[in-house]
Amino acid sequence: MLRRRFLSAALVGLPAKAERSIQGGFVDNSHVIGHRLRDRAAFPSPKQTTRIPLLIIGAGIAGLSAAWRLDKRGFRDFLLLEMEDRVGGNSRWGENEITPYPWAAHYVPVPDKSARLVREIMEDLGVLKNGTFDERHLCHDPQERLFLHGRWQEGLEPEIAASRRDRDQYHRFKQIMEEFEDSGEFHIPMESGKLRRADLDRISIDDWLRRKNFDSPYLRWMVDYACRDDYGATASQTSAWAGIHYFSARGQIDEKGPLTWPEGNGWIVRQLLKKLSPYVRATQFVHRIEQLPKGFRVLTSQTEYHADAIIFAAPTYLAPYLIEGLPPARVFEYSPWLTANLTLDRMPRERGFPLAWDNVIYDSPALGYVVATHQSLRTRTDRTVWTYYWPTGNRAELLNRDWGYWKEAILNDLARAHPDIRDCVARIDIMRLGHAMIRPAPGFLFSEDRKRWLTPARNLFFANSDLSGLSLFEEAQYRGVQAATQFLQRA
Repeated sequence: MLRRRFLSAALVGLPAKAERSIQGGFVDNSHVIGHRLRDRAAFPSPKQTTRIPLLIIGAGIAGLSAAWRLDKRGFRDFLLLEMEDRVGGNSRWGENEITPYPWAAHYVPVPDKSARLVREIMEDLGVLKNGTFDERHLCHDPQERLFLHGRWQEGLEPEIAASRRDRDQYHRFKQIMEEFEDSGEFHIPMESGKLRRADLDRISIDDWLRRKNFDSPYLRWMVDYACRDDYGATASQTSAWAGIHYFSARGQIDEKGPLTWPEGNGWIVRQLLKKLSPYVRATQFVHRIEQLPKGFRVLTSQTEYHADAIIFAAPTYLAPYLIEGLPPARVFEYSPWLTANLTLDRMPRERGFPLAWDNVIYDSPALGYVVATHQSLRTRTDRTVWTYYWPTGNRAELLNRDWGYWKEAILNDLARAHPDIRDCVARIDIMRLGHAMIRPAPGFLFSEDRKRWLTPARNLFFANSDLSGLSLFEEAQYRGVQAATQFLQRA
């Protein structure tokens, strides 16, 4: 007792241990320009005029895929306009002194033999050679882990404390998904499927689970996580057709994937730019497109373009704000996302299964993090970058909260699995994406409104992955190639 009193007296008046200073801030505030467009604000007059047969607007995977197809087919009289200073859309990347890292899309599932377009581009990029994927591009082990009941387990299917009833429901769910897989309904790209089950699109996947008497909290969490991961929407906000598609559309794959890189799908963008960079014009924000008797007048802050045709590969909701005479795209709903790249000076202490490429915390509002240095061949890595994903669900909150608020929210979430995380992190950079990905809400996929946007109007071709209702690499590539093919058929 005397010793305890002595120590207490000695500590009176001493300040608490200073918290480690964490640097960082927001990157990419393009929503400010987007809001000016929404509000019909005035923009500077362009200083020069250029004539071009074809413009592609938006240099995400859809726009780049359109350019890739045109170039391979020998049509090279076009330009690709991008609002940002770095192309890639949801496949943008960043880098620091440690490693490149993704800002959003970070992998491509290994394509089966029916995925001709994905395999073709992977062959062009040297990832697929003589029918075999280069092992350097396949995700190293361990691939996935889940923090559940105080420790990490391998894989994302909850195993710790799962009951016999939970496991029986896992098995029954997998059997039903295999039946859907065999039905021919669910394919990638989606348009290659039979698309008959409109009834599944009219209800949410949450409702479908309830009707099928799936009440295991672990299974329901897993389905909800899948919807938030691919669509940024909860199971109650996601069409049952889209929810089933997530689990039944990939087919049987021989290779153990996915394909991934330190900068995520930014690696694909970088390789494409080696061939396509002569066509690309970055920091070209298109703020108006006028339909002329023959062709289009396209205005950016630097240049006025006169084009015979346009491939609109930017998100479809923007089209009515840019192109005169188009109806509002109200049927398109988008999910807001926050992504953060955390620079760590050391790895946190672990409990259970060791650090994996993809790391998920059970029942977190976020989706966890991927490790940019996971593909490194170095035997020891102390400093690293974690890319953290959070579909916030609230666009106003995402944009109105300051960096300090989100920094604390991220650290508090990670501290559930890593109590010493604040002693490890040196920097947190945050990107806010107000319309990050299309949300396949109940009723959208089979709606006539969505289908109307698939039909070219004169020489205006739409190409964004949101036309599919599924924000996937394969859908973006397909839509871009499809638009390029339609243009070539009319040229």
